[in-house]
Amino acid sequence: MVASTHWLASATGMSVLEGGGNAFDAAVAAGFVLQVAEPHLNGPAGEVPILLWDEYAQKVSVVCGQGVSPAAATIDHVTGLGVKVMPGTGLLAATVPGAFDGWMLMLERWGTWPVAAVLEPAIYYAEHGVPVLGRISATIETVERLFTDDWPTSAATWLPGGKVPAPGSRLTNPVLADTYRRIVAEAVGSTREAQIAAARDAWYRGFVAEAIAEFSTTTAWRDSSGEAHGGLLTADDLASWSATVEEPLTFDYHGHTVCKTGPWGQGPAFLQQLALLAGYDLTAMGHLSADYIHTVIECAKLAFADREAWYGDAADVPMSDLLSDAYNAERRGLVGARASFDLRPGSPGGRAPRLPDYPDPATLAPGLSGARGLGEPTVGPVASEPVVAADGRVRGDTCHIDVVDRHGNMVSATPSGGWLQSSPTIPSLGFSLGTRAQMFWLQDGLPNSLRPGIRPRTTLSPSFALRDGEPWMAFGTPGGDQQDQWSVNFFLALVHGGGLNLQEAIDAPMFHSEHFPGSFYPRRSRPGVMCVENRIAPDVVAELRRRGHEVELRDPWSLGRLSAVSRDGEFLRAAANPRGAQGYAAGR
Repeated sequence: MVASTHWLASATGMSVLEGGGNAFDAAVAAGFVLQVAEPHLNGPAGEVPILLWDEYAQKVSVVCGQGVSPAAATIDHVTGLGVKVMPGTGLLAATVPGAFDGWMLMLERWGTWPVAAVLEPAIYYAEHGVPVLGRISATIETVERLFTDDWPTSAATWLPGGKVPAPGSRLTNPVLADTYRRIVAEAVGSTREAQIAAARDAWYRGFVAEAIAEFSTTTAWRDSSGEAHGGLLTADDLASWSATVEEPLTFDYHGHTVCKTGPWGQGPAFLQQLALLAGYDLTAMGHLSADYIHTVIECAKLAFADREAWYGDAADVPMSDLLSDAYNAERRGLVGARASFDLRPGSPGGRAPRLPDYPDPATLAPGLSGARGLGEPTVGPVASEPVVAADGRVRGDTCHIDVVDRHGNMVSATPSGGWLQSSPTIPSLGFSLGTRAQMFWLQDGLPNSLRPGIRPRTTLSPSFALRDGEPWMAFGTPGGDQQDQWSVNFFLALVHGGGLNLQEAIDAPMFHSEHFPGSFYPRRSRPGVMCVENRIAPDVVAELRRRGHEVELRDPWSLGRLSAVSRDGEFLRAAANPRGAQGYAAGR
């Protein structure tokens, strides 16, 4: 079974499975196709965290394909440029591109196919073209003036013939196809593992690294700060980094064990929500009742307040305390009958929390041509795809793919970053650098303060769950800060929804909070605001408003882009998001 956010990726993954590949081969091939099919949501220079189940080893592992900040990325250096908040676009916010090595590490350690085979579908689609989604066209149209006035290399790539590609037309990227062909040509060796090692060398120590370093350090482009800045990435930064394999963090909830990344990502916020919700009888409340939604939202506010105060790669994150029974019993006392409008991190183990000094967006420098004021983003949030501003700023961007094979191996992967509107296209490679460093704070002493060689606290958050100790489900969604709300809602619907299947749980009306500060530039928060699809019962909405929630009604099929695969005895199952009519689940 394969389920993903785009039908071409799902079809590619199935073709690999039918050709004898395993779940890991299929996920890698599909992941590279997503870079071509959804370039506004991810790209070759982005990142990918992966959770996987190895049926042979009977073990869940995390593959961290999240690159680190450059060696020159210090707070003093960046603030010395007059920058108050890391820009949301351009070269200054680039981290080491992690996706390629993340995919290659999984392919080497768990896959069976060679580099040439897993790259072949992406090369084909990049050369021959993919159908232009309406969202791709709308995104490019939004940043058209940015490209023509400020980023001409992007205009040359994404405005064929000088025009925004129309929905349904064919979009090619021949330069990217050539880049991957050259990777394949240099991936030589007497064994499959040697070939993969050569491909990784070509990317991180060869022609790709050289082109990235030259473009980053020798050119400067206007970004969302309103000024032109070059990048900090060097060839040494790329050469000294590699993807890693880590243990997952876990939490047991009603017979299920949920697995997430460490607190270098926001994934543990999922676990903290479960730890809080374990003290309530959600089944008795009734799925999507006012009591149910109020309780889930208020617990999300508390979990994400702790994310703000405690999570970070270089921090000593007190996860055992944050997930402890005593801590969560105390935190439950903050959940009242009415909506909270405060950001309330806790004090795990008696430690005092520290929050950033959040900037007033009105004090930040204006953006780029065509978007001189920060304003509100002009594209979105149809099907929960990226909310894009005319200066290229993005939030809610990502793809997702889940795979389970005939052996029982399972993969949940959330590739993102390096999207076409993030920074100017590198003309010799056909892709853009990512801007994940925008999630660092330029303030000393915080868990997520900018420092050289560390991972930003990413929003990317694949999920895996066991049921009664047996591997059960790989799942996830795009959505930036909403990922670990939409995924929680889906999971809770399966546990407390009265027997919903995967597709019914994905299709159920969705909701989320925008109460806490966002992870993306310029870090806005909307205290007390709850977004709900207007399919939720009117009397429930009225009761939530009576309890003080600022409820915003959204279109009936507009929140969440979940997909999932599961093992259930001898049956495999898969489901994909119908919102936007591009997600797809397939199996045989």
